[in-house]
Amino acid sequence: MSYSSAVQELIDQLGRLPGIGPKSAQRVAFYLLKAPTEDAARLARAIVDAKERVSFCDRCFNLSEGGEECGVCRDPRREERMVCVVEDSQDIVAIERTQEFRGRYHVLQGAFSPIDGVGVDQLRVKELMTRVGEEDIEEVILATNPNLEGEATAALLAKYLKPMGVKVSRIASGLPVGGDLEYADELTLGRALEGRTLLGG
Repeated sequence: MSYSSAVQELIDQLGRLPGIGPKSAQRVAFYLLKAPTEDAARLARAIVDAKERVSFCDRCFNLSEGGEECGVCRDPRREERMVCVVEDSQDIVAIERTQEFRGRYHVLQGAFSPIDGVGVDQLRVKELMTRVGEEDIEEVILATNPNLEGEATAALLAKYLKPMGVKVSRIASGLPVGGDLEYADELTLGRALEGRTLLGG
């Protein structure tokens, strides 16, 4: 059985979203078709509204609404000498939830992955180098994801940044609090051993 062209187009467009496979696209499409018209219209308006009002910060490339710079870059209370480099804007939300970091950010908008066609030119690396050269930055914290692409990105950035005379650090990675050693994979356990700290005096 084939769907009408309008239904199939909806399924196809939903299927282009990250993390949505063909079955999920069908489920969401049928949910939207069964939902009241005003609910579907509200969703469509929210998407169009976000696309029109939200852009990228001129300075750090975080999401920004109603201005050239995002709220973090405009905040005079933030520590200007410390910049945390992340892959995507949602990583900033995760770090901000900890309430441990009071510096500024730089969003790469992806991770180095030549196999997927993502090279240095597809990331905001040049802009980061410009910021380090022009702003009074003392430390760059590399907070890319602890996976293959994130590690490659961090290594690449460290190579570029170290000759610029700035302190380069990497967020620690290892075992989650409350986790069991027997369930940890080799990479996570290896990282935990590498990042061990001394106890006592």
